[in-house]
Amino acid sequence: MKNSYRNKEDIKLYDNSVLPKDLDKVGETPFMTEENVFPDILKNHMAPKNKLGYLVVRKGELNYVWEDEEEKVYTVDSNHPLVIYPERYHRVILTGAVEFKVEFYHYDDKMIVDKTALRPGENFIK
Repeated sequence: MKNSYRNKEDIKLYDNSVLPKDLDKVGETPFMTEENVFPDILKNHMAPKNKLGYLVVRKGELNYVWEDEEEKVYTVDSNHPLVIYPERYHRVILTGAVEFKVEFYHYDDKMIVDKTALRPGENFIK
């Protein structure tokens, strides 16, 4: 599948955020592929309240977009996981064969901005 979301000059952009240390892991999705991905992950959504997501790719790669920075398309692969902060809309863009999951960590952040946001990861929190 040809990716229509690319950065200028087809240069891959990686997010260099590091998952904060000493966070408690509270759940994770099963590994998903391009064939069984949860459809809501491909839509505009947020991480579960007070949780950081950690997008981990085992095989292949995918793209990731923060809705407030749509001009930046991040590549996520096995060497470049991505930290997903709560209360920030985003979506995953599949670009081909991939195997990935999202881990969730408790994040003590008092700011809850949008209580009605779609948060497909909620079902994977313990």
